[in-house]
Amino acid sequence: MEKNPSFVKNGQNLSSPRIPPSYTINDTFDRRSRSRETIDDDLNQVQISHNIDQLITTLSTIDDKSNPPDIPDYVETFSRIVESRIDRYNSSEINRKFGKMMEEDEFFIETVMRMSKLADAFSQFPSNATTSPAFDRISMVLQSAMAFLEEEFRSLLEDGKNSSEPNSDNVFKNLSFNYKNQDQSDQGEKQSGDFPAYSSEAITKMNKIASAMISAGYETECCQVYSVSRRIAFNEQMKKLEFEKINMDDVLKLQWETLEGEISRWIRVVQTCSGSLFPGEKKLGESIFADYPLISRSLFTNLARAVVIQLLDFAEAVSMAKRSAEKLFKFLDVYETLQNLIPAINDSCSHEREHELTSEIAASGNRIGESAVNIFCDLENSIKSDVAKSPVPGGAVHPLTRYVMNYLKYACEYKDTLEKIFEKHANLEISVPMSNNLSSTDIEKESESPHNFETVANKTPFTIQVVTVMDLLDTNLEAKSKLYRDPSLRYIFLMNNGRYILQKVKGSTEVRQVMGDTWCRRRSTVVRQFHKNYQRETWSRILLCLSHDGLQVKGKVNKSVLKERFKIFTTTFEEIHKTQSTWVVSDEQLQSELQVSITAIIIPAYRSFIGRFRQYLDNGKVDKYIKYQPEDIETLIEGLFDGNSKSMGRRRT
Repeated sequence: MEKNPSFVKNGQNLSSPRIPPSYTINDTFDRRSRSRETIDDDLNQVQISHNIDQLITTLSTIDDKSNPPDIPDYVETFSRIVESRIDRYNSSEINRKFGKMMEEDEFFIETVMRMSKLADAFSQFPSNATTSPAFDRISMVLQSAMAFLEEEFRSLLEDGKNSSEPNSDNVFKNLSFNYKNQDQSDQGEKQSGDFPAYSSEAITKMNKIASAMISAGYETECCQVYSVSRRIAFNEQMKKLEFEKINMDDVLKLQWETLEGEISRWIRVVQTCSGSLFPGEKKLGESIFADYPLISRSLFTNLARAVVIQLLDFAEAVSMAKRSAEKLFKFLDVYETLQNLIPAINDSCSHEREHELTSEIAASGNRIGESAVNIFCDLENSIKSDVAKSPVPGGAVHPLTRYVMNYLKYACEYKDTLEKIFEKHANLEISVPMSNNLSSTDIEKESESPHNFETVANKTPFTIQVVTVMDLLDTNLEAKSKLYRDPSLRYIFLMNNGRYILQKVKGSTEVRQVMGDTWCRRRSTVVRQFHKNYQRETWSRILLCLSHDGLQVKGKVNKSVLKERFKIFTTTFEEIHKTQSTWVVSDEQLQSELQVSITAIIIPAYRSFIGRFRQYLDNGKVDKYIKYQPEDIETLIEGLFDGNSKSMGRRRT
């Protein structure tokens, strides 16, 4: 392994003589607990260190590398000093490990680095120098020192892992990601927020050890210890979230209700990784390997990749699940979760490998996105295949209308996401031209109901798909309205469904942004026209009964014709009331508007008719022909469109 011959710490070259602060003369005499022999030994060590520095300088200035100098005797003494330091750390009697005495740790690190530089200096000479017993002795002691630091590094890392062990009573289920309950989920995320659990002192110690090992050329050993420990610790954190490796075949066999729950749990796991665990690992690596940012980023990339690949396996299985309309929103949740994972990787990974990993995440997201587009486009087939043979009782809002409009409402809540994935994948499914400069003629050629396309200003792939769905719904409802034999009920059905669609669009900011205010105004006009058509079909017969035409013959009122008119009015109104009381107008405001408009048409005409012709009826038989007073008719009109209470309850939006 190639060694780094230079060692610089805090900008100070350790090849120059340096006496640690703890070994200054005044400070030394103040330490009453230390013996004269210890003080003399420490001062001797400082002198030997100075000699080693001079030797290293001398070796580096020799131009003729074919003639190695003799190795001085104090090199052996220096080797024994390093060994004695290691023995003192490992002594059970002293009970002192690295990090307990900061000054001694600094001196030990500097001593080990001198030995590393000395070994590098001798390695520049021919093999007869590097195979000498003295050189072997230096190499052996250096390896012992690195082994000691490596073990201390592992121990410090393990201490942090042990402080965040998962509870022993956790029960892990066989399949992927499971939370026993929401409280446990919250607890797991809270614990993960403190991850990794190291004190600032421990991080400082690990930073010193890592810097020493890497500078001495032991980067591989240092990184291997770190990687193994952190992967174990990270896996334990994932177990707290009850995450396990995924069998894709098992995922594909799940019923949708079960898979839907698994997706929700998977999302929480990924969110915890991207929001807490990955940033925690990134920060830890940056702190321990502060002098080596490329190493820190490479270590994080390797760890993140191992975790992300497992997470992507589940996403891949989801993307291969059988498509159906109800799966759209979970697919979009998975897509958004993967998109949010990319920044957590990009902000932390090494430049050399981050593109590969984030590309894999993006590719998995693209497959989910493509599936979502296909699912949304399948809504067209669902509408086309919904061919009813019998009408909805009472002209109420059709279940298809409720389903489609609620589907569009929830879909448009993902508008930004759907815009992105439709922009990328819609060309595979949609044949409608995507140009924003479509002429009205072009639009009419591309749509069964071009009036919806005419109102949309921003014709993106997604908005065009929404409008296509709306057009198909309009066409379907028009066909269903023809199932009603009564023209009046046909218009009630169209009015109910048209009003429901309008209110759903107005009630959703996202859907209204897609359809636009022009569409809302035009839809309101269409609903009003249905209202007018209903009034014409229903109440024109009543108004004919109240017409003055044909009641007078040669200037005199024909009483028999008048009596028949009152009789026909009563019979016709009772027939309408009996029938239309079973009809349903779900929207309270629309029901009120209908009742008010009917009253405004019928009551004035009826009151005028009674006032004009009542006097021509026999006084004793007025009630026989005028069964209802205007106030009675008004009360009865208020009972229209409530539905049959015995057979069907009033339906609300």
